[in-house]
Parts: sequence; structure tokens; C-alpha cells
Amino acid sequence: MKHIPRKRFAQHFLTDAGIIEDIVGLIAPRPGQAMVEIGPGLAALTQPLVERLGRLTVIELDRDLAASLRTHSQLTVIESDVLKVDFAQIAQAQSATNSGANPSRLRVVGNLPYNISTPILFHLLEYVDVIEDQHFMLQKEVIDRMVASPATSDYGRLSVMLQWRYEMENVLFVPPESFDPPPRVNSAVVRMVPRDNPAPVDVNRLSEIVQVAFSQRRKLLRHTLGRWLEEKGLAGTFDVQRRAEEVPVSEYVELAMRA
Repeated sequence: MKHIPRKRFAQHFLTDAGIIEDIVGLIAPRPGQAMVEIGPGLAALTQPLVERLGRLTVIELDRDLAASLRTHSQLTVIESDVLKVDFAQIAQAQSATNSGANPSRLRVVGNLPYNISTPILFHLLEYVDVIEDQHFMLQKEVIDRMVASPATSDYGRLSVMLQWRYEMENVLFVPPESFDPPPRVNSAVVRMVPRDNPAPVDVNRLSEIVQVAFSQRRKLLRHTLGRWLEEKGLAGTFDVQRRAEEVPVSEYVELAMRA
């Protein structure tokens, strides 16, 4: 029976064979690697991935799709909301399967639901220590914000929070007609590789600082972050005669380490 895409799950299934081939080529899966696919859907990416890997773990919320995926002996199916999934536990299980003493580092891939893509990215940030790399299909507008440089309109909270921890690159443009049904936006694929030696910053403090800074992005920071710094007894330690988008990631990180 044909699966009807469900709006509540923001389902848009990738159907373009050329794009699928390009994505698999960018991921470059190798036999035995520990990989997790988020939102496999109708298995457009799943099939070529598992053919190269041998085994693959998939996370699927739609129970009908999950039931269909369970018929594939090479797939481990986790039927769950990805925001509730413990990726460290998956890494530990993969390690046990491979008889390793330490948790395996996961390669994570997927065509993420566009309506919750940002929460998924922040959820994965909690497990970055067990992740080797990530390749995600996302709304192009979101990827533009992820990889944006300071002093641009796309640069914001998402840019800072992710660039602190990942090297990121927009690696492929994907037009709407590559999906069924076609979304109303352009898509793209981003490659995210965790930095080897990130600054040892309290992620919650960094998040707080960045959220305050960008709360009124068109105003000078003295109206927002300046007040926060005064409350923390840090007035005069940071140049607040700038707008939030003019401050590079490194300066936000340095402030979070002092605060």
C-alpha cells in the first residue's frame, strides 16, 4: 500500500535518484561504520547506505514506516521521536556489537523534518562527543544561518552555537522538485564535523549570552548584553558599542569562559 505523506510529521520524501547518489557520495559510507539515519521515510537513502555499510540504525517516528523498515534484516529500527533518543546509548550499543572497550563514534545522517530541525541540531549538540560527523538535508535558509559569517544578516544564535562546536559546510543544493510532495522551499545538505579541540565553555552559559545578545539584534549590545554584563559585575569587559551580528564566535566564547 502506498504511504501517504503526513503533514503533522512534515514528510517530504526524496525521490530524485541523481540527488540521492550525490548525497551518498558525499557521505562516503564504508563497511562496518556505525551510522544512524534520522527519518529514513521510504528508505530512499537507507537502501544505498545499508548496501555499503552492512548494517544501519534508523530512527523513525511514523509507526507505519517503522513497521515497513523492520522487514529489512540489516536495519535496527528505533521507533521514537528523535528528540527523546539517547545517542550515547546507541554508541555504547554499537561498541558492544563491535567488541570495543570505548563507545563507537557515530556518523549521523538524515533528511530532517524542517519544522523541528533546529531542536534536533541542539539535541545532537548534547552528544557531540560520540559523533564523528553529520550530514543533513535541511531547508537551505537554515543552513545559510548555520554557516553564516559575522556582519551578515544570516548570522545569529544558530551560527554561534554551532560554529563553536562544528566545522560546517553547505555541500549540495537540492531543489523542491527532488521531493514528493515538493516542499515550498529550497533545500541543501550540510556537512558538520565536530572540532577536535573546542574551547571548554559551559554551553548553557554561552547559550544564555548569545540569546540575550540577539534578543534585539538591530540595537547596539549596550541595550541588551550590556545590561546583562552589569548584572554579572562584568561591565566594561566587553565592547558593547556593536550589534550582536558584528561579534565573531570566538569573542562570544571568550566571554562565556569569563562569565
